Amino acid sequence: MLRHELEYFFGAIRFFTRLPVPGWVGHSAEALNHSARYFPAVGLIVGGIGALVYLCAVMLWPQPVAVLLSMTATIYATGAFHEDGLADTVDGFGGGWNKLRILEIMKDSRVGSYGVVAMVLALLGKFTLLSSLDGALVPFALIAGHALSRFCATTLLATMDYVREDMQSKAKPLATRLSVGAMLVGLAFVLPALGFLPLAKGLAGGVMAALVTLWLAAKFRRWLGGYTGDCLGATQQLSEIAFYLGLLANWLP
Repeated sequence: MLRHELEYFFGAIRFFTRLPVPGWVGHSAEALNHSARYFPAVGLIVGGIGALVYLCAVMLWPQPVAVLLSMTATIYATGAFHEDGLADTVDGFGGGWNKLRILEIMKDSRVGSYGVVAMVLALLGKFTLLSSLDGALVPFALIAGHALSRFCATTLLATMDYVREDMQSKAKPLATRLSVGAMLVGLAFVLPALGFLPLAKGLAGGVMAALVTLWLAAKFRRWLGGYTGDCLGATQQLSEIAFYLGLLANWLP
């Protein structure tokens, strides 16, 4: 039992990052389905890498430089996996006029103008928001933001259908439908990360991330009837940005 869970956990790390995993970890569609519950746990690791780089860098350079280096570290660790999903999704919805055309554009390996603009704005947005935070909160914001945003993406796995009919697509389904138990496992990795932030800020960030996720889910359901792997990446990226927006918002006069 424990070995299976470890295999699922390491499988999630291998699928979503460039980090090395033990050689005994196998690969199968079934294992990949089970690994989805550890998507937020991967976020803890990626966010932890960013937090560690930030803490080291901020001792030598100003906060904006430390934030830039931490972002570079997280992008390197994931191979820009989710940023690519965001670019493809925005290209598809920006240039497509029906389901088939949207999916066709999203499958294209080339990045269009919509995708380039989306990636630039997303990266600039995260840099600006994290640079504007209280420096002491940045490490905790990175860890919580990466974990929560990945949990937001898993909610699509639990509530929507995978819409691609061709299994040769570059973004194969991660899971068919996540169970309530699997979602609770994912949530268990998120709540402790949020606990290190001030309660009001953590709640505000969570609400903002949830609103963006609901909006994206409605858009995906309306135009596609479900989600693709690229949609999961876009949800992760935009809900992470929304989380940082919530942390920074001045809710009280």
